[in-house]
Amino acid sequence: MKFRLLYLALPLLVVACQPKELTEHERWESTAEKVEIIRDDFGVPHIYGETDADAVFGMLYAQCEDDFRRVERNYVWATGRLAELEGEQAIYSDLRANLYMTEAEAIAAYEAAPDWLKELCIAFADGVNYYLATHPEVIPQVITHYEPWMPMFFSEGSIGGDIEQIPTRRIAAFYGDDQSLALNEFGSGLDPIDLTEEPKGSNGFAISGELTESGNAMLLINPHTSFYFRPEIHVVSEEGLNAYGAVTWGQFFVYQGFNEKTGWMHTSTGVDFIDEFVEDVSETEGKLTYKYGEETKNVSELPITLKYKEGNELKEKSFTMYRTHHGPVTHKLDDQWVVTKINWDPVNALTQSFTRTKLNNHAEFKEMMNIRTNSSNNTVFADAEGNIAYFHGNFIPKRNEEFDFSKPVDGSDPKTDWLGLHTVDESIVILNPANGWIQNCNSTPFTAAAEYSPKKEDYPAYMAPESENYRGVHAVKVLSDAKDLTIDKLIELAYDPYLPAFEKLIPMLLKAYDQKGIADPELTEPMKVLEDWDYRTSKESVAMSLAHFFGMNFMRNHGNINNLLEFNEGRGTVPSPNATELIATFKTTLEQMNADFGTWNTPWSEINRFQRLTGDIDLKFDDNKPYVPVGLASGTWGALAAFGARSTPETKRLYGYRGNSFVAVVEFGEKVKAKSMLAGGQSSDPNSPHFDDQAQRYADVEFKEVAFYREDIEARAEETYQPGKRGL
Repeated sequence: MKFRLLYLALPLLVVACQPKELTEHERWESTAEKVEIIRDDFGVPHIYGETDADAVFGMLYAQCEDDFRRVERNYVWATGRLAELEGEQAIYSDLRANLYMTEAEAIAAYEAAPDWLKELCIAFADGVNYYLATHPEVIPQVITHYEPWMPMFFSEGSIGGDIEQIPTRRIAAFYGDDQSLALNEFGSGLDPIDLTEEPKGSNGFAISGELTESGNAMLLINPHTSFYFRPEIHVVSEEGLNAYGAVTWGQFFVYQGFNEKTGWMHTSTGVDFIDEFVEDVSETEGKLTYKYGEETKNVSELPITLKYKEGNELKEKSFTMYRTHHGPVTHKLDDQWVVTKINWDPVNALTQSFTRTKLNNHAEFKEMMNIRTNSSNNTVFADAEGNIAYFHGNFIPKRNEEFDFSKPVDGSDPKTDWLGLHTVDESIVILNPANGWIQNCNSTPFTAAAEYSPKKEDYPAYMAPESENYRGVHAVKVLSDAKDLTIDKLIELAYDPYLPAFEKLIPMLLKAYDQKGIADPELTEPMKVLEDWDYRTSKESVAMSLAHFFGMNFMRNHGNINNLLEFNEGRGTVPSPNATELIATFKTTLEQMNADFGTWNTPWSEINRFQRLTGDIDLKFDDNKPYVPVGLASGTWGALAAFGARSTPETKRLYGYRGNSFVAVVEFGEKVKAKSMLAGGQSSDPNSPHFDDQAQRYADVEFKEVAFYREDIEARAEETYQPGKRGL
């Protein structure tokens, strides 16, 4: 009987010994106790956690401290709830998000993820939610509670995510009430490019030890994003995570950066990884079907109701979304339905994005690249073993080369289906070229390593449709003469002020003036300024001011200056204005400058400005408010250190909005060394000392030393705290 009583008591004993399940808030508090945040003298957060998940918790908490609104907006947009913030005009952005993945599908993807990735996703949500719980003064605009499935919508980090390449006007034309928005003359292509906008993209240089003073490999990390798109961060765990670099607001992996052994720089790729399939759709017995070979398949129909803000109310609008096995229907071409197929594999994309940050050498990095979900990027790489490498694209669908996939293809023909993905070895890669350097500036890979570059004829056209650009030309020019590089010398090289586009444009103008044969008093002096110019930008240069506005007007009137490059022959119409047209364009330029600035004879830095007045996402500028004069120039002209600036309806002067944002130069060796720069500062709070403490340094190209090792971080520590206990 005694044994029987003991046996019956055992289940009660087991239950009593089981740990009590923590409430959500208790879990946050427990994790916060295992996280330490050290802010250095520039406000850069160095996050330490016991596990990777602990570090991710601290990473998201710190991001929210620096700019919660940008974290928030990225997820409001990504999860398809932007219309709840911005009104009905954003509803087709929300519909686009749901066409590719609904909330239910995101939850299913999360639940199918490996346990380690789930833990990171939970830590992401916990970090943001704990920030909101400890900052009741911060009122969320749309999402009041963050969920671990949300990163499934936002898994890569590129500034021009794949889904953004699908115009919402097309979706509105197909799914909306206004059919007048039908596909226009741009056919299957994307919206036309505004040539006067600053190019979206980045520069990446990898330098072999043969060309460095120390004998160690070096890496230039130089994304050209919209300002304040990414902050600087350092995240460390006892599970081997030790990554430093730029993180896209709200993501839990360093997107462009380095660890002690490897560095990675992404540049936007031109690889063709998006295809359109024209479906033969008909209605059969009340059901939508489409032809596929000899088969007839059902069109999937998914009802959805989206909310949008109108005044102080939330209203609803319902749609039926359509999908075929190729993907979601996005628009019509004539009367035929068109599906736009993109890479959508969030679990593997997050796996690749996080795994990338913890690798030790090129062999491990290449193995990670074979996950093949990084669709919108090229990757420039260097490691502590001395390797330098380049991967052109990553997610590259195999296609039947009988078809031209640069145009919509017949979805009813099974031969147009994707044939899997190219392996890394099948794609365009460069490893340790004999010239000792690799560059990519969103340009062709066929000039990436001088004479050791890959050969165009060895690859399908869809792998590298990119043209050359003036940044690429400039990069080749400066790297060809590189030797004995140090971190400071590589920074100097990356900021070389030469502008190769004007070596093409200005002689055309001067020749046109000479052909006129008659001196024009109105033009003689400004022409002389340009004739004496060395095509280098500087704060003091009047020629730079003249050239910039002339170049902008040239493109508006005469076309894309990239088509003047020999490499791009046959890719587009080559601008060929006659002398009269060129002189007229220049006269218009002078008139505009005289009207806007009082005189054309205005130094560049009196026009070209850096200004950060508020932490708002939508930048506002004011000609009458303080600013920092800037001598940098647009990447359009071939400036490696790109400073995209524009006027607004309220201003005459030009204000930086895109270009060099986070920049780092890294040297690998026994210990990693680096210097970095961030546009403006780490914090979005105008009351923070780190709101604009790097603004003058940015203009003066005065990089800061990166504190990577614990002893250096502690020596420069401004504040050390646990999440939820800052200032206590």
